[in-house]
Amino acid sequence: MAQTLRSKISEYTDAPVREGGFTKRLEQQTAKIPSGGFLGLAIGSILLSAALAIFTQKKDSANFVGLWAPSFLLFGIYNKLVKQLGSDKEDRATR
Repeated sequence: MAQTLRSKISEYTDAPVREGGFTKRLEQQTAKIPSGGFLGLAIGSILLSAALAIFTQKKDSANFVGLWAPSFLLFGIYNKLVKQLGSDKEDRATR
């Protein structure tokens, strides 16, 4: 029973997975953005959030803008991984 389950899992995990055309085009465009750009956007959103909180007393807006920073950092990490490793190992293997 356990061997059968392992072979079924192996069937699904070893199957080649290809990225869609949209994903490839999107990653080609975002790879042109330097990684520092995403860091700059994150720091900018933190500073803008602080400015909104201090100078305008709009706490909801400040929190909203402050929550952009983690998203920008995650986009930067994803961008860096795509640049270094590629998004589709099957396509890279055939080149």
